[in-house]
Amino acid sequence: MIKNILSGISAYAGAFSLISRLKLGKYFVIPIVISVLTATIIGFTAYGLSDTIGQFLAKIWIWDWGKETVTTIASFVGAIFVLVIGLIVYKHIILALSAPFMSAVSEKIEIHVNGSLKVNHRKTTFQQQLWRGIRINSRNLVKELLITIPILLLKFIPLVNIFSTILLFLLQAYYAGFGNMDYTLERHLNYEESINFVGKNKGVSIGNGIVFMVCLLIPVIGIIIVLPLSVTAASVKTVELLNIENERPIL
Repeated sequence: MIKNILSGISAYAGAFSLISRLKLGKYFVIPIVISVLTATIIGFTAYGLSDTIGQFLAKIWIWDWGKETVTTIASFVGAIFVLVIGLIVYKHIILALSAPFMSAVSEKIEIHVNGSLKVNHRKTTFQQQLWRGIRINSRNLVKELLITIPILLLKFIPLVNIFSTILLFLLQAYYAGFGNMDYTLERHLNYEESINFVGKNKGVSIGNGIVFMVCLLIPVIGIIIVLPLSVTAASVKTVELLNIENERPIL
C-alpha cells in the first residue's frame, strides 16, 4: 500500500512540464473558474454556519459545570465539522462539473503516453461525460459523508482525535484521487468496473489525493493549480495501470 501511495505521489513529477508540452492550459480555464466560484460560495457559507453548529453542539451539555469548556470545544469542533464537510462538497462539485474538460486532458495524455488511443475505447459525448462525472462523484460524496460524520465525532475523545484527523485526511485523499482517475477510466471501463479498478488501486488513488488535498491548503493559488496538477498526474498513472492490466507496453 505504501509503495502504491508513493507511486501516486511521484506521478506529479513533471506535471507542469507535461501541461506545457501538450498545450493543455486551455482545457483548465473553465474548471478553474468553477473551482474558484465553488470555493468562494462554500467558504462564505461555512463561515456563517460554524458558530451556529458550535452553539448547537454546546446545548447538548445540559449541566452548568464545565459549560464554558464544553462551549469552547464545541465551537472548535463545529468549525472543523464545517471545514471538513465544506471540503468534501467542494471537491466533488468541481470533480463532477469538470469531467468533460478533464476527459479531454486525459485523452491527450493517453495519446502522449501510448502513442494512440485503444481502438476499442469508449467514445462519449460532452453530456455523457458530465453525467458520468456527476454519477461517480454523487456516489462518492454520499459514501464519504457516511464515513466522515462518525469519524468527526471521535474528535471529542482526547488522543483519539489525533488519529481521526489522519484518517479523515486519507479518506478525503482517496476520494479525490478516485475522481481524478475516473477521467481516464471513463473511456475504458463502465461504472461498476471503474469502482472495482480504483478499489484494487487504493494506494495510487490515495497518493494522488494527498497532493490534491495539500494543494488546497495553499491559500488562493491552491484552488487554481489543484486540478491541472492532480488530473495530469492521475491520467499518467492511470494509463500506466491500464497498460499493465492489459499487458500493453508503453511506447
